Order: sequence, then C-alpha cells, then structure tokens
Amino acid sequence: MQQTPSLLPIIERAAHRKGGRDTLMSLLGPAADTAALEGFSDDRALSLMTKCIFRSGFVWRVIEQKWPGFEEAFEGFDPRGLHHKPDEFWDALTADKRIVRNGAKIMAVKANAAFVLAIAEEHGSFGRFLAQWPETDITGLWDVLAKRGSRLGGMTGRYFLRFAGKDCLIPSRDVVQAVRDVGLDVAENPTSKRDLKKIEAAFNVWHAETGLPYTHLSRIAAMSIGNNYDADTIRNRSGAAMEDGA
Repeated sequence: MQQTPSLLPIIERAAHRKGGRDTLMSLLGPAADTAALEGFSDDRALSLMTKCIFRSGFVWRVIEQKWPGFEEAFEGFDPRGLHHKPDEFWDALTADKRIVRNGAKIMAVKANAAFVLAIAEEHGSFGRFLAQWPETDITGLWDVLAKRGSRLGGMTGRYFLRFAGKDCLIPSRDVVQAVRDVGLDVAENPTSKRDLKKIEAAFNVWHAETGLPYTHLSRIAAMSIGNNYDADTIRNRSGAAMEDGA
C-alpha cells in the first residue's frame, strides 16, 4: 500500500501563493456546523438537490435568477406533497416558464422526493442522516447519493453535500492535481472507486494529523495549485466553488 504523501508541501505552497499562512487560513471560511446540518429540513434538502442538478451543465447564474420560480413551481419542495402529485402535475412542469424545462431533470425531482422521504423514515430526517454519516467515509456517502438518488452521482452530489454544510472534500481538478503533485498515485480524472478511496484515505490521515476540517484541507489543496486568484476574489466566490480554482 502506498504511503500517504506529506501535506506539508501543499500547505507551504498554498501559503506562499496567498501571501502567508495567516492570509491562507483567513480564506478557508467557517468550519462545518454538524448541529446546523442535523436541523437541515427535508424540503430544503430536496430544494438544494434540485438546484445542484439543474446547475449541472448549465449557467449557475441563470438558475439562481430563476430560483424563486422553481420554489413556486415545485410548491416549496415539500417531499411528501410532491411524492403524491399525479402525472399531470409533472407533465405541466415541462411547459412551465418559471423553471428550466428539462424533462429528465424535472423527473429527477420526483424521484428525489421519494429518496428524501425514504431516508427521513429511516433516520428521522435527511439532515440527521447527513450529520451522522462519518466524514471518514465520504466516498460511502457519495455512493448512497449516486445509487439511491437520481442524478446525484459525481460532482453534483459532492457539491450538494458541501452546500448542505457537510464537512467533506471535493475532488475537483485542482484538488486532484495537488494530491498527484505530492505523489499520490491516482488518475488525472479519478472516477474509479480505488482512486477515490485513495484520495479519501490521504485526507483522513491529514485530518487526523492536523485536526483541520476536511473542507479546509480541500480548499488548501485547491489554493496550492492551478489559477492563483487574489484573496479578495476568493472571498467573493461562493463556498463550494472555491475548489474549482483558487
């Protein structure tokens, strides 16, 4: 088994690029709040899932501008109410100008309403399920989203978790490049369970060694390589997008 590479070169390079360790640490954002995540309501979970799904492959700004219309069209994303909607309701949404009229993504909302309900019945609420899942097994949580949810595989599900407030890494292009640069033997575009588990294992070691949240470790890795944005630009970017280039 490959020995976990040292995190120190990543931290040192990120600090150098951002003008010092104090500046670097100031750019990491707040730590995840497990208590807040446990209180994350089922309707907000379904709403956020839907936003991440519709953002995928689309201009995020457009989805944000239209989001009040989404909330109206999907009646506040109450999963129980949506679960019992007749086929006519879903058919009508494909012609509803308040939303982006993508039939496959609209039907994913129907499927994910059932997913949220099932998880809530098993664990008390979807937020509690997320909060109680061990951060050391984030790949396992990705698998649950991909297999039991609809259109929640890959980066869509990972961004959902980050925006929901789960402490987790995001294996973005820059994060993967950073871990490869210090010697972790994974593909440039890691999609296999083997490679994702190796990235997870490295972050687990680094978390145990430093006590830093996984979200912070992920952002440090992203800021150590790739585009070197200035501090003000990073502070103005939305949280999960930090790993897309920093």
